[in-house]
Amino acid sequence: MEMMKKYIATFALVAAGTALFAGNPVRSGSAGASELLINPWARTAGWSEGNTANVMGLEAMYGNIAGMAFTSGLQAGFANSQWLVGSGIQLNSASLATPSGNDGVLGIHVTNLNYGQIEVTTTELPDGGAGYFNPTATIIGMAYAKKFTQSIYGGVNIKLYNSSISNLTATGVCFDAGVQYVTGEDRDFRFGITLRNIGPSFGYNGDGMAIVLPVPTGSHTTTFDSRTEQFELPTQLAIGAAKRFDLDSKNRLHLAGNFISNSFKKDQFTAGIEFDHNDIFQVRASYAAFDNRYDGMATEAFAGPAMGFSVNAPTGGTSKLNLSYAYRLTNSAFAGIHTLGATLVL
Repeated sequence: MEMMKKYIATFALVAAGTALFAGNPVRSGSAGASELLINPWARTAGWSEGNTANVMGLEAMYGNIAGMAFTSGLQAGFANSQWLVGSGIQLNSASLATPSGNDGVLGIHVTNLNYGQIEVTTTELPDGGAGYFNPTATIIGMAYAKKFTQSIYGGVNIKLYNSSISNLTATGVCFDAGVQYVTGEDRDFRFGITLRNIGPSFGYNGDGMAIVLPVPTGSHTTTFDSRTEQFELPTQLAIGAAKRFDLDSKNRLHLAGNFISNSFKKDQFTAGIEFDHNDIFQVRASYAAFDNRYDGMATEAFAGPAMGFSVNAPTGGTSKLNLSYAYRLTNSAFAGIHTLGATLVL
């Protein structure tokens, strides 16, 4: 137990050090693979990602991988997000989590972001007319979480990222690590910390970087390969706490707060509340705010409220089907984000 506490303390110190020296708002927009920051799940979206300390099950593969260790049976889930309604962008995600013995849980997940058709423009055809291209981004991951003691849970999530158009592609690997600590007389207080998107820099390659230019003598032309600058990954450190209040034998109230330190954009503060009736129906609301002291401007699209609900429908025996919906307001001309998810628990 004492050794495990030392491991957690070491992880927290390393994570905090990474956040302190990682970056600031001046670097906004200079990272790549920003799709790694997108939450594809409805429950977590309703929390505005503020449930680092109390996320559980397969949704923990995004929120805090340590929470996957609470999975007691097979879980299979799918979610769809209408991203920034009006933009035509769709996000689909599927995950599977299952206990693996020795208090461990294995998980796999796939997330795909489709940007729709975008008209091709060139210097000769600035108004289009040369066809369309379809950018996509895919994240595939394998995760493992484990219950170390009655209070300490941890996990690691390894992710493969790929972004492509017809003639360019970028592929890289990164990982997440997280810890959750459960305490209190009724196990009603939780603390969570997770470090996301740790990995090496990488860049785009492909025929799209080829340029036809005349050779120095000018006698003929040849194809040159234009090198691209590699980009860093958008590392995040999230620290959160959550408290459960048992109102009576059937009704519970959950409060959670979160701080996210971003390497390449403003830091985020989130607070949320959830009401749970008999583990059958939950309704939640949250509010996210960003640290705007640098420029005094509201430049983040997702600042503001989010809300959602879940229904757990019994399907026979101990199995159930969870249906969740979330809506996030956006600080932009778009009409928010709708997320709908379904999880089968066996």
